[in-house]
Amino acid sequence: VQLVESGGGLVQAGGSLRLSCAASGMPFSSAAMGWFRQAPGKEREFVSARTWDGGRTIYADSVKGRFTISGDNAKKTVSLQMNSLKPEDTAVYYCAARRYPATSSRPGEYDYWGQGTLVTVSS
Repeated sequence: VQLVESGGGLVQAGGSLRLSCAASGMPFSSAAMGWFRQAPGKEREFVSARTWDGGRTIYADSVKGRFTISGDNAKKTVSLQMNSLKPEDTAVYYCAARRYPATSSRPGEYDYWGQGTLVTVSS
């Protein structure tokens, strides 16, 4: 299984970024995908997740209304549209896959992880 994130970068507060995760190597029709982030000196925290078919999506309270998770089943990609970015959103963002068709906010329940992509929001 391979998960490859892209789309990170530097943006000013109030701006937007779109992260993408290209997935391969597992039966994604029975999976859930998640986005997590880790800021320097902090633990990895949940951002958003969706079942592969998009039937269920969940968000952390800190990003609700600003971030949107979506997917393209044909391309096997999952994206995270991030709007109204704040300096506290600065972190390395990770894509994760779970071999179970239900969303989860717990990192330990995900089986595969990407290498991460850095998002920096300047004030």
